[in-house]
Amino acid sequence: MMKKQNIPDICLLKYGNEISLSAIMIHFLVFILFYLFIFLISILPFRIIYIISDIVFLILYYVVGYRKKVVLENLSIAFPEKSKDELTLITKKFYRHFTDIFMETIKSFTISEKQLKQRVVLTNPELPDAYYDNNQSVMILSGHYANWEWVSSVVETSIKYNLSVAYKKISNKYIDKLFKRNRNKFGVTPVSSKEFYSYILSNLKNENYQAYGFIADQSPNFNKIKYWGTFMGVEVPIINGPEAIARKLNLPVFYFRTERVKRGFYQSTFVLLEEKPKKAEPNQITDRYILELEKQIRKNPEYYFWTHKRFKHMHKKPKQKD
Repeated sequence: MMKKQNIPDICLLKYGNEISLSAIMIHFLVFILFYLFIFLISILPFRIIYIISDIVFLILYYVVGYRKKVVLENLSIAFPEKSKDELTLITKKFYRHFTDIFMETIKSFTISEKQLKQRVVLTNPELPDAYYDNNQSVMILSGHYANWEWVSSVVETSIKYNLSVAYKKISNKYIDKLFKRNRNKFGVTPVSSKEFYSYILSNLKNENYQAYGFIADQSPNFNKIKYWGTFMGVEVPIINGPEAIARKLNLPVFYFRTERVKRGFYQSTFVLLEEKPKKAEPNQITDRYILELEKQIRKNPEYYFWTHKRFKHMHKKPKQKD
């Protein structure tokens, strides 16, 4: 099956019915500076990349204190049994990993497929491949854990499926296109989250069997909450859109578990969550997904992405009317 490239043309910014030339120029200038920064760093060898990461960590943790309050608050909610010293140690380890991920993402712009496969090992590609051989599309759920940028490219180059991933568009159209091209260089097809369901339907109609990837651990907008579940022992809203799609289209669902082996090296494994979603109980797949993610977080919490406000809606669940 030929790998698809689905990268739209750059769109012009509009204010009312008029195209703002100044806005286009500003966005383009930002893009040029950003691209030069990314390229010049990404061509450096890994040894230098991690030296820079160590320097960035010192600045980010000790000088800037980037979102440190949010990180500590999240960790104290997720691990109420841990002492202040334990939480501080996890926080410090998290920021070291956080800067590594930042630098590894930059490195991804020039990394080769050979280098990538040496650094990310996929243990059981035969598991999803069996469904491809049976003419079935599948869904892959993952979280903001370890290195979620590298692993999607390894999945694409290691299994029989073409992988399409849902993503949120970047406001700068030039930078958005740059990131899409980077993800697409190994065959991954990024598709806007708003267009993802219709994209899946179109592929199924044309008997184009693919794997569809979601990172589904974000906190949903309050006015779009459909399901309240438990994450790290706390009742919070959980995105269940991927499950809704899987149940409606009966797509087998996998959890993609990625572990950090050592600095710059990862190991990923497919875990089957549900083979026949239409027969599963409501929210059962979502709960299984969260459970798998929790297992990883509790084992090595420093590799989770703690800078986003995952618990911002806790204690806000509307009371049910009698």
